[in-house]
Amino acid sequence: MRITLDQLVNSGDSQIDLLEILSIEGQQYMARLRIGDQLMILSDNKGNTRLFRSSWQIQDALGALSIARTDVVHASAYHEMVGMEPAAVEPMRIRVQGRES
Repeated sequence: MRITLDQLVNSGDSQIDLLEILSIEGQQYMARLRIGDQLMILSDNKGNTRLFRSSWQIQDALGALSIARTDVVHASAYHEMVGMEPAAVEPMRIRVQGRES
C-alpha cells in the first residue's frame, strides 16, 4: 500500500509505529511505514515511490509526525558474491531513535 506525505499529515492522530529508512545502493533512500497492522511505502502524488538523498532528509520530511521507532535498513550484498551459494541474509538494521518499551 502507498501513502503520500499529505495523506499522513491530514490523517490526524496517526501514530507511526515504525519508520524504516531503506537504503537503496547507499545513494538513495525510501521510507516504509508501519501503522498498526498496515505496511505502507511513502509515495509522491503520482503514486511513485518517493526517494530521498539521505536518511536525515526523510526524518526532516516526517519530523512533524509521531513516530515511535526509526530504523535504517541496509540490505546485505554478501549473498551475491561470486562463488557463494545463494542464501537468505537478513538486512542490517540500525535503530536511529525510538521510545523504550
